[in-house]
Amino acid sequence: MDASTTQSATQAVQQLVQSPNYILEFTYLLASILFIFGLKGLSHPDSARRGMFLAEAGMAAAIIGTLFHPDIHFYGWIVAGLILGSLVGVAFAVWVPMTAMPQRTALSHAFGAIAASLVGIAEFLMHSSTLSLFTRSALGLEVMLGTLTTTGSLIACGKLQGTIRGTPVQFKGQQILNLLIFFAMTGCFAYSLYDPSATYYFYGMVALGFLFGVMLVIPIGSADMPVVMSLLNSYAGLSSAATGFVLGNNILIIAGTLDGFSGFILSILMCKAMNRSITNVLFGGFGAVHHAAGAGATGEMHEISLDDAAVRLAYASKVVFVPGYGLATAQAQHAVRDLANALEERGVTVKYGIHPVAGRMPGHMNVLLAEANVPYGELYEMDQINPEFPSTDVAMVVGANDVVNPDARDNPNSPIAGMPILEVDKAKSVIVLKRGQGRGFSGLENPLFFKPVTSMLYGDAKASLARLAQEVKNV
Repeated sequence: MDASTTQSATQAVQQLVQSPNYILEFTYLLASILFIFGLKGLSHPDSARRGMFLAEAGMAAAIIGTLFHPDIHFYGWIVAGLILGSLVGVAFAVWVPMTAMPQRTALSHAFGAIAASLVGIAEFLMHSSTLSLFTRSALGLEVMLGTLTTTGSLIACGKLQGTIRGTPVQFKGQQILNLLIFFAMTGCFAYSLYDPSATYYFYGMVALGFLFGVMLVIPIGSADMPVVMSLLNSYAGLSSAATGFVLGNNILIIAGTLDGFSGFILSILMCKAMNRSITNVLFGGFGAVHHAAGAGATGEMHEISLDDAAVRLAYASKVVFVPGYGLATAQAQHAVRDLANALEERGVTVKYGIHPVAGRMPGHMNVLLAEANVPYGELYEMDQINPEFPSTDVAMVVGANDVVNPDARDNPNSPIAGMPILEVDKAKSVIVLKRGQGRGFSGLENPLFFKPVTSMLYGDAKASLARLAQEVKNV
């Protein structure tokens, strides 16, 4: 090879490296790899933190790569959006407490979905007459999924926050009305594909999408919000993937598809954990008061004093903590860890039983306990911990209700019949920390609270646990 050929090849490589398209495609490829490994890392608590960092790095790479897109000629609005979005993200990270993380996640779904919807609407306004049938189909799906996810996520956020009634909002003929809205929405979508100039049908689909999101989530009880949130996450991901097809953006296609299908699979797994189908979650209205539920919830609840509870814990050989949403509302994860440390110093074996749908979002209890530096080795899934309850001296239930409700196992007429539970009632004794004698988030009475092995310790969970830790040290 002569000198001129070598020089030409070197110049060609330099031009390729310096090309914005090269940087764009390289960063998108890097982001895709990081997203995949980040998602894989979330499959186990030991690697979850690393998985989050990888996913964050992937998103940073995708954003940086997009800045080199050749069609960008003015960066003013982009910089303004980056600054505004960063400020909102920092504010959420600093000021939103861990107890509000489920509704914070629901808001994120709404933000992502409305962003996809606005991009789709803008593309329709600018290029509807020149788009191919495939692109218009992807655009319609993007906007339809994005709009219903936006309002659905906002309703879920309101139910979790308590600004909207947590029990199902139902009325006669509701499901028929929902079907009519759905068929009208898809009909507008189909006609807008047939006649791109029929803009009124497109905007009709947009309006019906927003309405359908409200009607889809409003009849679902708060107890089903973990499944609803993972399903809405799936819709948001698929909407983003459709956006990628509209814009010809590979990273949106890859990231949206990963998000969409992983969210859908998670929804199925969570429904399996509750022994229910997705259709039952969406149309069953779980969370309404059922008179057939709690048939064994008769008699009196037996209250225990804090001193007696401390003595029982201090002289136990094995204690299993079972956290629920009450742990989050009381922000008692650190207090639980302190009590566990006090017990372990006395030679007590301490474990944590984690139900897959405990809390208000997938992995809620794992996140809280990880924040309190609870070792992953002490966290046990339901199938692992259930065989150990008969040999457990004290099962301490902290703010959990439905996931320890024996009606799911014993009462075929219960709305949660067949749902796998943490069988704490098989322990030698049970201490339940509750604020009062009210029912749980789902509105179902729990016969566990009336069993002879169960003692109720009323009050704020964080304060009670802190006092228990001190009393255990003094025993």
